[in-house]
Amino acid sequence: MQHAEVVSAKQRFGIIGNSELLNRAIDVAIQVAPTDLSVLITGESGVGKENFPQIIHQYSHRKHGPYIAVNCGAIPEGTIDSELFGHEKGSFTGATSDRKGYFEVANGGTIFLDEVGELPLSTQVRLLRVLEAGEFIKVGSSKTQKTDVRVVAATNLNMTKAIQEGRFREDLYYRLNTVPIHIPPLRERKEDIVLLFRKFSADFAEKYRMPAVKLSEEAQLLLANYYWRGNVRQLKNVTEQISVIEQQREISPQILRAYLPAEEIERLPALSSASQSDEKSFANEREILYQVLFDMRKDINELKKLVYDSVDEKRPATNQDEVQRYPTILKHDAVLTPLQQAYTYPELEPERIETKRFSEDRHSFQDAEYQEEESNKAPLSLEDMERQMIKRTLEKYHGRRKQAAEELKISERTLYRKIKEYGIE
Repeated sequence: MQHAEVVSAKQRFGIIGNSELLNRAIDVAIQVAPTDLSVLITGESGVGKENFPQIIHQYSHRKHGPYIAVNCGAIPEGTIDSELFGHEKGSFTGATSDRKGYFEVANGGTIFLDEVGELPLSTQVRLLRVLEAGEFIKVGSSKTQKTDVRVVAATNLNMTKAIQEGRFREDLYYRLNTVPIHIPPLRERKEDIVLLFRKFSADFAEKYRMPAVKLSEEAQLLLANYYWRGNVRQLKNVTEQISVIEQQREISPQILRAYLPAEEIERLPALSSASQSDEKSFANEREILYQVLFDMRKDINELKKLVYDSVDEKRPATNQDEVQRYPTILKHDAVLTPLQQAYTYPELEPERIETKRFSEDRHSFQDAEYQEEESNKAPLSLEDMERQMIKRTLEKYHGRRKQAAEELKISERTLYRKIKEYGIE
C-alpha cells in the first residue's frame, strides 16, 4: 500500500506510475527534504529526474525561497563559472558590469544542477568549496562571499567510470552523493507503461482536439515489452506522433511497430525468430553442455533412424531371388534368427551374427551384449556426454571439423581445444 505522502506527491507533480522502485524513490525524496543534505539523483536520460528536485524543494523548509534549475551541459565551458558564481566588471572581455551568479541568487533556497557530470574540473573545485564551506568567489574578484544554498544534482553518467577516467573529482562526488536517489528506467516499470500511454494520449487529445488513441491488447503487450532506450520522454514522443498522424484511433501492433525503432523490437524474446535462436553462439563451456542435453533426443532419434535403415539394408533378403537361392531352407517372407543365420548363411559376417538379433517387428533392433554392458556402467558425467557428442559428430562428418563445429554450434577454435582436451583421435 502506498504512503499517503507518496500519493500526494504524485498528484501534485504529475507523476504517473505504481512501480515499487518509483514509489521508493519518491519516498526517499520526501524523507530527505526536511534536511539540508546534498542529494545526487541518477538515472538514464528521459526518466524524469527533473521532478525530484522540485519534490525535495517543496517538502523542505526552503519552499518559500528561490528554486533555480541549471543545465550544466548546456552552458559553454568558458562562461560556466560566471553563470554559477557571477563576475566582476571588467573581469573578461564583455564583462561590462557586475553580475550575480546562480549561487548568489539562490541564497536561502535550492539550486538544481542537472547534468552535473558535464562540469569542467576547474568548476568542480569551486563547487566543492561551496558544498564544504558555503563560500564562493566571483570571477575576477578576490573577495569571498557566503551563500546558504541546498544543492541537488542529477546525472545520467556512470560516475564511478567518470572518476576512474579523471573526468570527475572523487571528493566532489561523495559530497554530492550524501543521499543517492536512483530513478528506474521505463523498462523496469513495465506495469506503468500502458498507464503513461493513456495519460499522454488523453493530454494530446485535449491539446489537438481529437479523440484519444487506444491500444489493442496485442499492442499493449508490444508496448510493455519494448526496450524504451529513451524512457518516458521517448514514450511521450511516440504517443504524440501516433495521436497526430494516425486516422484510426485503435492502434494495432502493426501500426505501433511503424513508430518503434526496429533494432529495439528485435530485443524482445517473444518476437525473436527461430532462425536467430538457431544461430546463437556459446559464451562458455556450460552452455555447450546444456546444448548437448537439449539436443540429445534429436540426436538419438536420428541415430535410431540410421541404425534402422542400416538394419533394413543388411537384413537377409526374403524375396523370390533368395527363395530360389536357398530353396530347401528359406520360405517366402521368412525372417531367421541369428542362430539360424549362422547355419544357413555361412558367408555372412560373424560379428554381425553374434552381436545382433532381429525380433518379430522388422523395425526393432537391439544389441544385447552392448545393453548388458551399459546397464552395469555408472551414469555418464557431463564431460563424458560432451566427449561422446563431439566424437559422434566428428564421425558423422568423417573428421571434417568445420562442419562438426557448425553442427555443435561452437567455434572451430573451441572444437580444436575440446578435441585436444579429451584426447579424441
